[in-house]
Amino acid sequence: MSLAPFDHQPRTRLIFGNGTLARVGELARDLGQRALIVSDPGIVKAGYVTRAVSFLIEAGLQARVFGEVRENPSTEDVDACVAAAREFGADLLIGLGGGSSMDTAKGCNFILTNGGRMHDYWGTGKATKPMLPLITIPTTAGTGSECQSYALISDAETHVKMACGDPKAAAKIAILDPELTISQPQRVTVCTGMDALSHALETAVTKKRNALSSLYSREGFRLCHSGFSRVLRDPKDVEARGMMLLGAAYAGIAIENSMLGAAHSCANPLTAKFNVVHGEAVGVMLPHIIRFNSKLPEIAAVYESYFGGDLADRVSELLWEARMPQKISEHGVKEENLRDLAEMAAKQWTAQFNPREPSVEDFIELYRAAL
Repeated sequence: MSLAPFDHQPRTRLIFGNGTLARVGELARDLGQRALIVSDPGIVKAGYVTRAVSFLIEAGLQARVFGEVRENPSTEDVDACVAAAREFGADLLIGLGGGSSMDTAKGCNFILTNGGRMHDYWGTGKATKPMLPLITIPTTAGTGSECQSYALISDAETHVKMACGDPKAAAKIAILDPELTISQPQRVTVCTGMDALSHALETAVTKKRNALSSLYSREGFRLCHSGFSRVLRDPKDVEARGMMLLGAAYAGIAIENSMLGAAHSCANPLTAKFNVVHGEAVGVMLPHIIRFNSKLPEIAAVYESYFGGDLADRVSELLWEARMPQKISEHGVKEENLRDLAEMAAKQWTAQFNPREPSVEDFIELYRAAL
């Protein structure tokens, strides 16, 4: 475990337990009076948004819904959410859904309170004015966005993903209700679950890891690893769903303190160029990144402490259990695409935090290994 210096200030109150969505009204009442719920059509259809609205109204708040969030939200999605928030006069935002909903709510918060456009906040700490209070309610166990101060938003024209972070963007409250994750389609479960596992494993070895992040990485991995196979066998296993949800949140806290690595650098170009769902993209690359990083003895020792056997093989087994692709050729990638992908991967912000910082040639070989 690294004993590198750290400065951690918890910004988000965590509330975990079955049925805790019912508390959203009482919790929101202390933060604002006009709540905009930011969600996606699937979550609206599932009835969770209607339930949340009813709890808010019972608590005496006014509520409005922006339910048009799309996967991998772009600057266009954020602009549409900002327009809805302005028209309603929102003084409180609630991100209810997967990482896309929570990221859209955060992106909206930047522009609504500080003006400009999303590009102005690419990086860390660029918001100069106070931001609206935010409540996050994840319905997937994946991104850990509920515990992060970053919004991941794609440029609508270039498709480049911009990580826009500021301590003021972190949620005041995160409500972790495992019951909300039961209705996920199997494909969403496996993609978000693999994303959460990758967060726990990448944060465990980055150059920025420290004693605090390592605690969250390890516990996040333990919970997600234990819960993942159980959820695959029985999607209605609420205890396993809770393990995944809490593990994803812990991994999200680890990201705040440790950042991510090369698996995410490889994944984003696959999403941009071949429309690969993020969880599948990071999952298919993760075993190869683990082997690449394991060339460093101290990193191999960390992996060994997480899983006694071959960790890369174990991740491949989980991909097989989840019936997820294990080759990028299954997504249409060919040899002639590798250099373009590698050049994009080398420019991703997470590459610099990987314990072995890959060159373009390294990325080519990593993609080739996954081909």
